Amino acid sequence: MEIGTLLEKGQQLKEWSEIKMQDLQNIFTTKNIIIYFILINIIGFLIMYIDKQKAKKGKWRIPEKTLFIITALGGGIGTIAGMYTFRHKTQKVAFVVGFPVITILEIICIIYFKFMS
Repeated sequence: MEIGTLLEKGQQLKEWSEIKMQDLQNIFTTKNIIIYFILINIIGFLIMYIDKQKAKKGKWRIPEKTLFIITALGGGIGTIAGMYTFRHKTQKVAFVVGFPVITILEIICIIYFKFMS
């Protein structure tokens, strides 16, 4: 390949990466982040309700790992609210301690990266 061709390819790659960065900045707006957290917490609340109903009926349950994943993805407030609203998993230390610890760590990380960086 010629040097001119390589320089053109490099320029095209640079332009493409700048466009992609703008796309990411348009996606990760404050409004979209707030919408995400509202939705993931509604999902967390509902998943605790659904699992409680399945437990009452003796049906196949939502895996505990899934409940923790929803919490770790930002749904901690919803899963905690659902846990106490529906009195579900309140006897399990892993949930009573785990959900709040995950949620608190996430809040600390958000504060740190938003205000300390």
